[in-house]
Amino acid sequence: MLPRLTLNRFSLLLQPQTPLYLPGYKGSTLRGGFGYAFKKVTCADPNPCKDCRLPEKCVYAYVFETPPPAAADVMRKYKAAPHPFVILPPLTPKRRYAVGDELGFDLTLFGRALDYLPYFIYSFEELGRAGIGQGRGRFHLKEATVHDGNGGQERVYDGDKKVLKTARATLTSDQFLDPVSSRDSTLTLHFLTPLRLISDGQLAKEIPFQLLFRNLIRRIALLSYFHCDGDPSKIDFRELIQKAESVKTVKSRLEWYDWERYSTRQQTRMSLGGWLGEITYQGDFSEFLPWIRLGEWTHVGKGTSFGLGRYRFDLAMERPCHDPR
Repeated sequence: MLPRLTLNRFSLLLQPQTPLYLPGYKGSTLRGGFGYAFKKVTCADPNPCKDCRLPEKCVYAYVFETPPPAAADVMRKYKAAPHPFVILPPLTPKRRYAVGDELGFDLTLFGRALDYLPYFIYSFEELGRAGIGQGRGRFHLKEATVHDGNGGQERVYDGDKKVLKTARATLTSDQFLDPVSSRDSTLTLHFLTPLRLISDGQLAKEIPFQLLFRNLIRRIALLSYFHCDGDPSKIDFRELIQKAESVKTVKSRLEWYDWERYSTRQQTRMSLGGWLGEITYQGDFSEFLPWIRLGEWTHVGKGTSFGLGRYRFDLAMERPCHDPR
């Protein structure tokens, strides 16, 4: 059983109009520039968000400062919601993009944020006019496509004609369910962007499955509750977390990756390092696999809107020792 979640992933293609000079990890530049452009596009109040006179009607406030429902009867201890979007930067270390090159990245939207796709598209157009990276290189948003639900792509935005269409396909959490048993299996998670998990108030130095899974189901539950009108209280999270303790770590090839970003809003440099590489677990994943599969779309840990905590997984069934094959 998974909580209610609606989502989809869009692929945006940028064409530099002047040379772009970007860092090796581009998630911070795309996310920081997008936040600035999104506020400019959607917010008419020059006052800080805490002094906003129309927070319930403001698109920017919903996306970046999602308030808890006034009549919340579950998850009341959470004063802030996860952002309803994830930016997936390209994983290439390429730093310089010349005029004539192309730069592509993905954008995943959750719940009501799907209705605000035009604001996201226009914000990246605005960012292209303002410029990003060293020297404020400018770009043109050539197109945006969306997963059509059948393994293909459907164009939803033509940047040359300035035509935006409604995305017809939307994924739901039910599509990530799998009735196939995965007992006695090994699960390998390949972390493609830095993973940051908090344990006892500090960044975790080890990643046991129980810690990873606890963070993952909390993130999915919060996305469901705050953005998709879901009711996660129907799921026995305590029992799932207890069962996760039986999963053992059999191999870890994680390495720490350091990187920083400058926060214009907080006027300070922020350290956002995390774990890269792969880790392998062994156990019965029958109840955990739908969450793991959905987590490839939601990411896990801190800094997910920057693209952190992105992974892919491999599952291998253990063969009995008497199997002649």
